[in-house]
Amino acid sequence: MTTDAKPKRRTKAQQRAETLEIILDAAEYLFSLHGLYGVTLKDVGKQANVHTSLLHYYFDDKKALFDAVFARRAEVTAQLRMAALDRYDEACGGKPTVEGALRAFLDTDLDLYIQGGEGWRNFATLGAQVAMAPKWGAEMFDKHFDPVVLRLIDLLKQALPDCPEEDIFWGYHFGTGALIMTLARTGRIDQLSGGLCKSEDFEAVKARMARFLAFGFEGICRDRAAGRAAGDPG
Repeated sequence: MTTDAKPKRRTKAQQRAETLEIILDAAEYLFSLHGLYGVTLKDVGKQANVHTSLLHYYFDDKKALFDAVFARRAEVTAQLRMAALDRYDEACGGKPTVEGALRAFLDTDLDLYIQGGEGWRNFATLGAQVAMAPKWGAEMFDKHFDPVVLRLIDLLKQALPDCPEEDIFWGYHFGTGALIMTLARTGRIDQLSGGLCKSEDFEAVKARMARFLAFGFEGICRDRAAGRAAGDPG
C-alpha cells in the first residue's frame, strides 16, 4: 500500500525569494512601460498584489527598487556576453574578425530576448530607457557593462590593427544607438515599412545587425586610412 507523499513546505527563505521575484517582475513590467518617474511604489504593490509596506521592507525607496530590477538581468547578460567573447577569442586563435566579435557580443544578448520570454523583453525596453537617461543612466551602464564592452573593444582593435582607436570607439557608439533603438521596440519600423518589418522581430535583427555594423566599422576605418595616405589628417 502506498500513500501520496505530502508536498514539502516552503521554507521562509524560499517564500521571501519567491515574493521578491514577484515584486521585481511587477516593477520591471511597470518601469518598462512608464519609466522610473512614471511609477510609484503603490503602483508596484498593486501590480504585485502585495502591501506597499512590504516594498519598504525590501527597498529603501523607489530608486533602490529600480536599481535592483535593472541589476537582476544586467548581471546575467553581462556575464553571458563576457563568456561568449572569451570563447570567441580562444576559438579564433588570435585572429578575430569584426563581424565575429560583434556576433559574440550582440547575438548572445539578442538570444535572451528571443528565448527568454516577456520578462527579458521588458528588460530590453527598460535598458533602452536607462541608456538614454543623462548622467544616472550612464552611471548604471558604466557599473554593469563597462568590462564586457571594453572586452569587445579589445577584440575590435585586434581585428582592425591599423584603425585609429577613436574610430573604433565611435563605431561602438553608433552601434549602441542602433541596438538601443531596437531594444526600445517603439513600433516605428512597423509603421514605416507598412508591416514588412516588426519591432518585436529579434530574429530578424540577429540575422542582420552584426554584419551591418561590421561593414560600418570596416568602411570608416578603410576610408579614414585612405584619407591619411592621401595627406588628409581628418
